Amino acid sequence: MTGYTKRRAGAPSGFFGVEAAGLDWLRVPGGVPVARVLEVTEAGITVERVAPAAARAAAAARFGRQLATTHDAGAAAFGAGPDGWTGAGFIGDLPLSLQPEPTWGRFYAGQRVLPYARQAFRLGALPAAGLVVVERLAERIGAGEFDDGAPPARIHGDLWSGNVLFSGESVVLIDPAAHGGHRITDLAMLDLFGLPYLGEVLDAYSAVSTHLPAGWRSLLGLHQLHPLLVHAVLFGGSYGDRAVEAARSY
Repeated sequence: MTGYTKRRAGAPSGFFGVEAAGLDWLRVPGGVPVARVLEVTEAGITVERVAPAAARAAAAARFGRQLATTHDAGAAAFGAGPDGWTGAGFIGDLPLSLQPEPTWGRFYAGQRVLPYARQAFRLGALPAAGLVVVERLAERIGAGEFDDGAPPARIHGDLWSGNVLFSGESVVLIDPAAHGGHRITDLAMLDLFGLPYLGEVLDAYSAVSTHLPAGWRSLLGLHQLHPLLVHAVLFGGSYGDRAVEAARSY
């Protein structure tokens, strides 16, 4: 089995360890195939090399059905990291809090929206007026206005197209920020940055999932707020404005 090795000099402690733990945690019977970890150290990670294939509608639909199975494997709580992992996580180069919360709203507002909005503001990537908009929405999120009673899902957490590799009859997932979250979060990330045959993925997922709330497509923007804020912190540009626009729509 050939492997692909990713290294980073001076990586924070646990940077690759939590990635490996997330990959192992996401591998569930009937779920989306996940790249197998061959070796992990503080300085790097080696995973099995994925044989690429052309994107096809049938593979995308299978991915959608498998993703629902992965999500339904569940998590100990909203915000909880992979089983057996006790430290924080990372999304891109940024720290990612992994603290269990009893509700999705409290978790999303307190660990995903507010910390990155305030960091973006400090960096000048989010204007003061925009921060107020985001904070007002976060107050409503934290109060439970968007909670729907679905149990915590086992989500990838950074499910943009670069981490979804078409291979064989489905896809293979790599490079997660895995944690217990809301099912829509992974779907929203796919929608935000695009994926070949995305419509087939979403339709197949919604056809088999029993936990999506009514009108879930109208909530995609709410779940895109966090990755937009992360990008505002990392890259600046228009991401802060896009985050404010998303928040204002709710």
